[in-house]
Amino acid sequence: MRSSRAMVLVRGAAMTAIAVLGAGAAAVAPAAVSAVAPAVGAAVQVVPFATGHILAAGHMSQPPTTAQCEADFGIACYQPFQLQRAYDLAPLFSRGTEGQGETIVIVDAFGSPSIASDLQAFDSATGLPNPPSFRVITPEGPITTNPTTCTSVYSSTGPDLCSDYYGWTDETSLDVEWSHVMAPKANILLVETPMTETEGIYGLPQIVAAENYVIDHHLGDVITQSFGATEQTFTSPSQIYSLRSAYINAARHGVTVLAASGDQGSTDYYCDPSSGCADPDNATCCESVRAIDWPSSDPLVTAVGGTQLHLNAEGDRTAPDSVWDDLSSTIGVTGPVYTWGAGGGGHSTVFSRPQFQDRVAGIVGDSRGTPDIAMSAAVNGAVDFYDTTDPSVAGWGIVGGTSEASPLFSGIVALADQVAGHSLGYLNPALYALGQSRTSGGIVPISKGSNTFTFCLAADLESSGSCPSSADLVTVPGFNANGYYNDVTGWGTVNAAWFVPALARFAG
Repeated sequence: MRSSRAMVLVRGAAMTAIAVLGAGAAAVAPAAVSAVAPAVGAAVQVVPFATGHILAAGHMSQPPTTAQCEADFGIACYQPFQLQRAYDLAPLFSRGTEGQGETIVIVDAFGSPSIASDLQAFDSATGLPNPPSFRVITPEGPITTNPTTCTSVYSSTGPDLCSDYYGWTDETSLDVEWSHVMAPKANILLVETPMTETEGIYGLPQIVAAENYVIDHHLGDVITQSFGATEQTFTSPSQIYSLRSAYINAARHGVTVLAASGDQGSTDYYCDPSSGCADPDNATCCESVRAIDWPSSDPLVTAVGGTQLHLNAEGDRTAPDSVWDDLSSTIGVTGPVYTWGAGGGGHSTVFSRPQFQDRVAGIVGDSRGTPDIAMSAAVNGAVDFYDTTDPSVAGWGIVGGTSEASPLFSGIVALADQVAGHSLGYLNPALYALGQSRTSGGIVPISKGSNTFTFCLAADLESSGSCPSSADLVTVPGFNANGYYNDVTGWGTVNAAWFVPALARFAG
């Protein structure tokens, strides 16, 4: 990641963007991976595989309110009580359903050395109880990357990049803090791996091994993954198949696995698999055709897409949820308007349509379609998070992206596990049966928006963020919300008071 006064772009499962703003500103047959020539665009740091757009407002000592974010940054931001109200968690909490006895597993490269104290500070400032148990494990070995060992210059043999490291500390804070918001009395297990993930297979073997360790030792009930790599950045479908053991293991042992669907809407970042995808100069935005991420594209994983919440200061909706689709102009970037971030979704080039999607075959065709469900992800509607390790945040910041959506939904799953009295395990067949049922079951369809993605070929997004000419814009057509199942929000979003007991019944 190369810094600038205006904007720093980093890359993850989908793009992670950090804008430092001053105050006032089941096994299925494979389909072939298509060999698509990428559009030539600006290279950006391949960092974390965190799917999120992070706006680090800079050294805020208190969690900002919606009014403060609107006044200072021109966008909305939300605190925990607002999302708890928006997703109608109060009726569950009042009945004692807060995740008791369940364990949410969060997997992140590097993790964060300050996460334990950061979570306590987050809870204290927002009125949340501390989780009954918060543990960190490193089954693949100790974390050796830290602020003193990281480097600002990429080397194939050198230490990890600081931009990568700090991107993961932000991701860790988001994942831990916001899964906890949704299920305040669930245990949290943070699983850290010592090697970063970028694109392609790079750091995934360690992640898979760590997840297998968790499953084999019965350490958790639901695993959330805020990362993903574009399917075309793997050398072949077989390379992806070689990494599926944790998801097969999870399905056999009753563990739910979630993954963020990505932040580049209908397309995704490109990296030539033969390059290894570790060098930031090898990654470009974006594919000139539709593309999606794995592991969210895996049929054994529940893919969580992105919506935009429209809330007032109390957390009441001022409009129905819509597809997450932020424009560059939303965060004050001048020049021709391109897409800043949008919920990932589309059709897999690796996995054919699984049985649970047969009744939506007219929408997904012969391929696995994503996402399956969607939660809050918009930058205009970001959530407050707390990270004291990343010096560009050094306290409170605001964050959006599907790396927010996946941990949010992990909390929902933990609540449903508690209601059912056991882990619900492999979720997709029950989720689709619920979506196709005559009763709403707490699923709230999304009727407005699209994940069409426009990117800029020539913009040096690392330094200025401004596209020099409209002639440099490339648009990849996306998918539209339709009030039913679709390839941008799946079945839609949830009203937890109804969805949690319904999911427990359908999956129980």
